[in-house]
Amino acid sequence: MQHAIELRGLKKRLGNFELGPLDLTVPKGCIVGYIGENGAGKSTTIKLLLGLMKPDQGEINLLGKPIQDVTPEMKKDIAYVFDELYLPADMSLKNVLNFHRKFYGKAWQDKTFSELNARFQLPNNKAIKHFSRGMKMQLGLALALSHGAKLLLLDEATSGLDPVIRDDVLDLLLEYIQDENHTVLVSSHILSDLEKAADYIAFIHKGQLLFMETKDELVDQYGIATLSKEQLEEIDGKAIVGKRTHQFGVEVMLKRELIPSDFELEKVSVEDIMVYMIKGER
Repeated sequence: MQHAIELRGLKKRLGNFELGPLDLTVPKGCIVGYIGENGAGKSTTIKLLLGLMKPDQGEINLLGKPIQDVTPEMKKDIAYVFDELYLPADMSLKNVLNFHRKFYGKAWQDKTFSELNARFQLPNNKAIKHFSRGMKMQLGLALALSHGAKLLLLDEATSGLDPVIRDDVLDLLLEYIQDENHTVLVSSHILSDLEKAADYIAFIHKGQLLFMETKDELVDQYGIATLSKEQLEEIDGKAIVGKRTHQFGVEVMLKRELIPSDFELEKVSVEDIMVYMIKGER
């Protein structure tokens, strides 16, 4: 089976920060939510995938090819959306369209771009500098999806957007991966969005990948309970992922498989898992 992304022993040092060694495999035909705190290495990973940085060690394979063998023509199969739109601010939509027609050549899809612009109701004659943040992100996504890309990378593209626009974006991503040859890797701090759309969650912390698991299996593995100190002492220490002490007792995230089946636990979110693994007292 060909994977959309394969990272093997990937390492990159930037000052005092070191990413990796990172091993990550992203299957085709899915959405992977890439999560972690600020400075964990999410943006560095995506820049390495795009060739904007070179790794110190390790291998990067994209769509079945080593990154060093990816030709300019093959790069049209990879699209990206950052948290900013890197185009001249005085460009209008017509200017943007003409530029991308020339840049992508035969790969460019006028019909797709026109349909997405109509869907987002983007203004034709207004300069980009007058676009709202949400409009800029929608334009970036329309551009990314209008040249037949098979791999879509989003780096904090939905941060700072209102819930309605974010929901539109999620709908579009879910439509995009109906084609089994399409894959999305999206980093975001808005973990509730990833819970709606992601098939897998990959969690990076201080440059190290802690896990990559299917979203549904991940949230089913853990539960939260508020216990007294006496109750906590009766719990197998191996079952405790993290705990937070407050005036009413101790709130604990536990591994379900290591506690009695009749023990009552609240359902966890992806955000709960991230917070307890990073901040929870061990």
